[in-house]
Amino acid sequence: MNPSQPRRRFLQTVSATAAGLAVSSIARAAASDRIGLAVIGTGGMGSNHVRTLCQRKDIEFRWIIDTDKDRAAAAAKTVEEMTGQKPQVAQDLRRALDDEEVRACFMATPDHWHAPGAILAADADKHVYVEKPCSHNVREGRLLIEAAARNGVAIQVGTQSRSTGHVRAVIEKIRSGVIGEVLVAKAWNSQKRADHGRQPDSDPPASLDYDLWLGPAPEVPFKKTYHPANWRWFFHFGAGDFGNDGVHDIDIARWGLGAERHPDVIHAMGGKLFFEDDQQWPDTLYCGFEYNEEGKKAKQLVFEQRIWSPYLQEGHENGCAWYGTEGFIVGSKAKGWKIFGPKNQLIETIESNGVDLAAHHEDFLRVVRGEGKAVDLHAGILTNHYSSSLCHLGNLAWRTGRVLHFDPDRETFATDTEAAKGLRRDYREHWATPKGA
Repeated sequence: MNPSQPRRRFLQTVSATAAGLAVSSIARAAASDRIGLAVIGTGGMGSNHVRTLCQRKDIEFRWIIDTDKDRAAAAAKTVEEMTGQKPQVAQDLRRALDDEEVRACFMATPDHWHAPGAILAADADKHVYVEKPCSHNVREGRLLIEAAARNGVAIQVGTQSRSTGHVRAVIEKIRSGVIGEVLVAKAWNSQKRADHGRQPDSDPPASLDYDLWLGPAPEVPFKKTYHPANWRWFFHFGAGDFGNDGVHDIDIARWGLGAERHPDVIHAMGGKLFFEDDQQWPDTLYCGFEYNEEGKKAKQLVFEQRIWSPYLQEGHENGCAWYGTEGFIVGSKAKGWKIFGPKNQLIETIESNGVDLAAHHEDFLRVVRGEGKAVDLHAGILTNHYSSSLCHLGNLAWRTGRVLHFDPDRETFATDTEAAKGLRRDYREHWATPKGA
């Protein structure tokens, strides 16, 4: 980081900052016709971002960053072929953060880098689009909220269903009372994943700077399972498929349920019932979340995961359902929704046109341009903190093997020391370790 960069005024609360996020670096966004951009992480989702962003005319690709230099070079080649631009390429994200012409960063790294990288970018006065889950643990999510507040920048999270027309339409239907008061919501993740086998420790590929790839995570020997894609099944680096695919559907389900807070009680059971490989997170998981807000009816949110089962549930591989006092809705971001009223009568069908990644980009970039406030982002950091934390809390309930009673305001377990430790993680000594973690 540039030590000469002037200190920014620390804003005391998120709410005060959110009201004024049209100023500071957001207001300066209108000074240029094109937005200077850095793409950090160019794997599967990072490459999708690159290809989609290349279709825009208002982007200047200044940096392509990946700890694997071959992947970075391939993404830079894509940019040149599609736009004629020749971005600079590096393995260390600090190169991009030191560039004052970079106004926004797309953070599509492995999960363990999401929060540390996004916090560094925010502290360098960059707006951030960070992939889901926004954090590796509950504490990191709160640190992201604080980083956005103290720097006056926008942080959008990559749950693109929030900007997708047919998903927004079904939420509007729920809000209109079409199925009465929604008391229970459910999300599920049912698909057939690959067996990763058992891999010995080995040398990383020559193209990968493994020390940079590890970042502030604990130092462990390299396994070829980790890179390029299967890191997400290991405790140090990911949140299992709950934080990978499941976070999309649990986010939609919670949105429709109207639970804009953390749950009070978390139940979980699961394990590795099918795979006999190196992955650590469960292939089968069932979680229940209870919302017991004073003065309101209790609500429940349920999550089911079977990543060895290619069989459809309610006609959908991954999906959501809402159960109200006057009907129910079932469907998915992939196939759309069916709304049923009294006596199971089909009231309406909402068709799907696919998930709209470009619309989610635009929702973020309009704020970068100064045409909106960060508080109005479709998947801003506060609301996504609640969804990402469901993954972490459900995983934590599974790991502890007991029902957890959470303090949603203080974000802790008041009487459970073991569970409280699981709200954070161990970091090695590293320049990217978030302050306050």
